[in-house]
Amino acid sequence: MVLAQLGGSISRAIQQMSNATIIDEKVLNECLNEITRALLQSDVQFKLVRDMQTNIKKIVNLDDLAAGHNKRRIIHQAIFNELCKMLDPGKPSFTPKKGKTSVVMFVGLQGSGKTTTCTKYAYYHQKKGWKPALVCADTFRAGAFDQLKQNATKAKIPFYGSYMESDPVKIAAEGVERFKKENCDLIIVDTSGRHKQEAALFEEMRQVSEATKPDLVIFVMDSSIGQAAFDQAQAFKQSVAVGAVIVTKMDGHAKGGGALSAVAATKSPVIFIGTGEHMDEFEVFDVKPFVSRLLGMGDLSGFMDKIHEVVPMDQQPELLQKLSEGTFTLRIMYEQFQNILKMGPIGQVFSMLPGFSAELMPKGREKESQAKIKRYMTMMDSMTNEELDSTNLKLMNESRMMRIARGSGRHIREVMEMMEEYKRLAKLWGKMKGLKIPKKGDMSALSRNMNAQHMSKVLPPQMLKQIGGMGGLQNLMKQMGSSKDMMGMFGGGE
Repeated sequence: MVLAQLGGSISRAIQQMSNATIIDEKVLNECLNEITRALLQSDVQFKLVRDMQTNIKKIVNLDDLAAGHNKRRIIHQAIFNELCKMLDPGKPSFTPKKGKTSVVMFVGLQGSGKTTTCTKYAYYHQKKGWKPALVCADTFRAGAFDQLKQNATKAKIPFYGSYMESDPVKIAAEGVERFKKENCDLIIVDTSGRHKQEAALFEEMRQVSEATKPDLVIFVMDSSIGQAAFDQAQAFKQSVAVGAVIVTKMDGHAKGGGALSAVAATKSPVIFIGTGEHMDEFEVFDVKPFVSRLLGMGDLSGFMDKIHEVVPMDQQPELLQKLSEGTFTLRIMYEQFQNILKMGPIGQVFSMLPGFSAELMPKGREKESQAKIKRYMTMMDSMTNEELDSTNLKLMNESRMMRIARGSGRHIREVMEMMEEYKRLAKLWGKMKGLKIPKKGDMSALSRNMNAQHMSKVLPPQMLKQIGGMGGLQNLMKQMGSSKDMMGMFGGGE
């Protein structure tokens, strides 16, 4: 997950405060100083950090708090609210509507990742049911059209551009006109970048904007410039009607926090963040869930959305029925592995679970985990239907394991390791036995039958401790509201 280092530092500071026997002025100051240090290292503007510290001290006046108040919770809530305030521009951006043609124009400096981000934006909306198209109006950079063409072909998205025409305004107007006739409901125009904020760039952007009449102008910005993002976002905002910002390259350095807070200070909403080079390393930026994940509290609503994306509605009743019976077969494990891989980067998914620090899943280990899942699936491809559907572990004797190892080209030791993983997951799944399933078999309705007791059985001990034990879990379930609670169970179940 993005900003793992910053999130880890803030989480540790809060954890140390929570572990203190008595919460007094000294403990509070130590916690705030640690958070201040982490934010300044992430290149957040000094004034913003100082204001945040002052506001928290005003809210948490330890002398005025009556006995019996949960000081830890009040401090935790104050830190959460102040971080949200720091990253929230206070206004929403334009949201395209399905079925209605929207033109989105991308602008930014050269090297900020604009062309790649155009394709990621199109791919994200394509998965959600839109019909996107890409127009390359970047005639300044050699190879821009080739790059867009390659990305669009990989993502199976229609595109338009020209090797011969040098007028970006003409290309943009023709491309938009063509895709409107083809009934595309999201037309994305990629424009030229420059090395610095120069007059010619702004003039060209203005002309392309007049020709295409975009519904939304998105400014793409490289996060490695840190708090200098404030001046850049301000300059673009004054020249074109920037409606939203996408911050890229959040995975490669420590200045992401500074960039996000600087953009928010210009009152420009950040709508997405780029967290890697691959097509699915692209996250919706929503302030509260983002801060919640940063503090190790998870984002169960985002996790719920991911589950709905990968588990079709018609499969949900069947899956939940098996869950209530406590029946867990190798076939179910195979299907769940498929769902995990469909969700996107594992680190991104795990950071949505309460108690999972982003630091627990570094980039290298994330790829290792995905490779292991694929390895297990290859071994299961060599199994018979009887083996996949049986819950009898005695069935898997040594000769069967030898056959599976030979069939999948793996060592028998790896087959045994996979069976150990199956036993562990079957044990977790079995703890959900007896859960009352709603008549419609809807995952969202399931949460009404879930209680903290059920959840505590499934969550790993380290996760439960991070949330704050049973009390913290009950509070989290109240906070998150109905449909989001049960996702913690899925985190444990998978």
